[in-house]
Amino acid sequence: NPLQSLLSSMKHACEILTSEPEGGAAPIPFETFSFLYLYLASIDGEIPKDETEAFLHKIKEEADKQSGMVLIRHF
Repeated sequence: NPLQSLLSSMKHACEILTSEPEGGAAPIPFETFSFLYLYLASIDGEIPKDETEAFLHKIKEEADKQSGMVLIRHF
């Protein structure tokens, strides 16, 4: 499943890029998350653009409640 693979990659990216201790929520800025997600989705090429936009909209709503930070639990 391309989407599951992409979300797994995003989880790893959050864990790598966060400044929080290992094992936590691994927050990263929405802008960073969005950039990586769109880049990886474009490379994959199997996830429709409207799906990626809807997903990022949902993630942005959650990030806005967390001072602009995306947490792994958001996805």
